[in-house]
Amino acid sequence: MDTLQLLLDGFAGALSLQNLLWVLIGCVLGTAVGVLPGLGSSMAVALLLPVTFSLEPTAAFIMFAGVYFGGLFGDSTMGILMNTPGQASAIASTFEGHKMALNGRAAQALATAAIGAFIGGIVASVVVVFLAPVLADFSTRFGPAEFFALAVFAFAATSSVVTDSAIRGLASLFIGLGIAVIGIDGVSGAPRFTMDSPNLFDGISLVTVTVAVLALGEVIYVACLERHVSGGKIIRPKGRPWLSRAELREAAPAWARGTAIGLPFGVIPAGGSEIPTFLAYGLEKRLDARRAQPKFGTGAIRGLAAPEAAGNSTTGMAMGALLALGLPISATAAIMLAAFRQYGLQPGPLLFERAPDLVWALLASFFIAMIVLLILNLPFAMLWARLLLIPRPYLYAGITVFCAFGIYATSGSTFDLLVLLGVGIVGFLMRALDFPIAPLIIGMVLGPLAETSLRDATMSANGDFSVLVQGPIVLTLYALLILVLGFAVSGRIRARRAARAQARADEEVLASR
Repeated sequence: MDTLQLLLDGFAGALSLQNLLWVLIGCVLGTAVGVLPGLGSSMAVALLLPVTFSLEPTAAFIMFAGVYFGGLFGDSTMGILMNTPGQASAIASTFEGHKMALNGRAAQALATAAIGAFIGGIVASVVVVFLAPVLADFSTRFGPAEFFALAVFAFAATSSVVTDSAIRGLASLFIGLGIAVIGIDGVSGAPRFTMDSPNLFDGISLVTVTVAVLALGEVIYVACLERHVSGGKIIRPKGRPWLSRAELREAAPAWARGTAIGLPFGVIPAGGSEIPTFLAYGLEKRLDARRAQPKFGTGAIRGLAAPEAAGNSTTGMAMGALLALGLPISATAAIMLAAFRQYGLQPGPLLFERAPDLVWALLASFFIAMIVLLILNLPFAMLWARLLLIPRPYLYAGITVFCAFGIYATSGSTFDLLVLLGVGIVGFLMRALDFPIAPLIIGMVLGPLAETSLRDATMSANGDFSVLVQGPIVLTLYALLILVLGFAVSGRIRARRAARAQARADEEVLASR
């Protein structure tokens, strides 16, 4: 009952005219950047960070949450209508969603995606409301060794799961950790990796790094390597923008299964919603193969419903893990964690005690954002698709100017503009060489926490490093990490075996001809 009362108080704050406006702005921006291929919620939040410091924290985080959720809604729209998903999280939805559109069922595909995302987000929001306070209370048992284990969990899982190459993931992670240690050491007071430059004594701003690698790096990549890439033909939705009873009965079990698959991935730092969406799609495909008349490959509604529900349920739970544990499971969540710190707030049990108005208004805004996004995406899908008519030179030139103005407005330093350019080039190289960005950001965000926790734990144990692997919570975290890594390795082994089997089958077909 206390939780329900706190949630009602949160609705009282979230339903104010000002906060409703920020919910709407966040949902509109999130959907817009989701629609445009190559952009995404992480880039949008990074660009907004420098210009939202003047906002009241509750308004800023309500807007960020709307952007985070809205990005997933927009991603699927382009995947369905153009077969060009905006982000990796929408790839699984594209397989059957675009086939539905080709079969003249684009309107029903968009409705399936919107309702699935709504169901996944609402269920996750309900779970977060009741689970986040429990997780926050549980995290009060964490000491330095537990926080170090949590950071190691995030480092290892993120760098090994989000990419096909663990070496690239670890390299990206170490780049982030390397940037994080630049500056004055908080314990000894000695400068580290500053090259005797006073401009680096305070370190490199996380805001500058995120804007550089996510926004400016993407702009340089598009300008240098994608100048001649154009999108496919947009399929215009026709017919009823709702689902029949038969379609609802067909999609409902897939929505439920997708939501159930996505929920646990919201608290596992495994790169966000990419993995659960593919798992949900794979489960539906296996179930479909057992039917008398398999439909996958021809526009099966279940193949679209499950990934959409899984993606948004993961995102909703990720917000709970961020608020209760301070654990970012994706690049967007890591940027939001940095935003909390910029406002002088630390997610975890202290956040629930010191800023309850912010926490519960933010949780209440999740429900409002789901409703707003459903309204924005069901009837106005083609309006969002028209964003693709914006000439790319104008779009990316505007992003570049926005990057520079935002960074200069927050620091007033031309040196930060040079850092922006330098890190932006690094982001471009990482993008061109297929290095993941998320480990870099998570490494930079959690690097200081890992370093401080390591020092505190060993100093309290008189230099005995065995304290880092003692205690039930620490051992549980490392056991979970081993399970996650084992799951990732086994999945890659199966994928390689399947690829080799397919290659052999193709060779046999060619030989028979």
